[in-house]
Amino acid sequence: MSYLELQELTKHFTKREGLFGGGTTTVKAVDGVSLTLKKGEILGLVGESGCGKSTLSRLIMQLLDPTSGSVVLEGERLADLPHHEIRKRRRDFQMIFQDPYASLNPRMTVFSTLAEAILTRHPDLASNRSGLEKAVSELMERVGLDSRYVRKYPHEFSGGQRQRIAIARALGPEPKLVLADEPVSALDVSIQSQILNLLKDLRDELDLTMIFISHDLSVVRYIADRIAVMEQGKIVEVQEAEQLFETPESEITKTLLSAIPQIR
Repeated sequence: MSYLELQELTKHFTKREGLFGGGTTTVKAVDGVSLTLKKGEILGLVGESGCGKSTLSRLIMQLLDPTSGSVVLEGERLADLPHHEIRKRRRDFQMIFQDPYASLNPRMTVFSTLAEAILTRHPDLASNRSGLEKAVSELMERVGLDSRYVRKYPHEFSGGQRQRIAIARALGPEPKLVLADEPVSALDVSIQSQILNLLKDLRDELDLTMIFISHDLSVVRYIADRIAVMEQGKIVEVQEAEQLFETPESEITKTLLSAIPQIR
């Protein structure tokens, strides 16, 4: 049985047109996507800007309701679960966002941010200050940060350090599935490889299943086991990572490959 299965997942938005909004058009952001994801796998999801990658991730995260189709997690259709069960299951799938500058609350210390995430899984630690501090310190060290800095605010860290904090926050609820939406695109190239290596190590250490979203095939090739290519709301190709580079099938994949800088 697959760990995550998307069954003909669709999300359409209605947009008003005309001077007085009298007409409407339908935007098919996600249009009949079917995918399966194995436990412990990293699936790369690539495509040009506006192809529907981020909308698809929000459907998986239950942040948007699908127009039709289903998200099945460990054999359960999430749409069939009552709201309170969805809230409980949401601890099992967490998201790492693109911009670490915007995704962290500037008014909260690192300790408060990570403690809040940890308490969603371990509410009993709310009355155990030393236990909570220990859990926060361990989380900091797991992502390669010095636990002495937990009382600092996000603006006191570099971009790469902030993204490590964002990753630590995603790990706080001890998820099984992590969706990483362009997590290195806002970082300097010299920092990108460090974050990619961290994500690969965390997958191995914690047996995480991961969807890594990007427009950059060279980045996805480094981290993904398989790659799914998206165009205009549809999945047009799914292959093993190396196989996709050797024998691309769709025109959009060939276009994305041609955009990778070549060293001459």
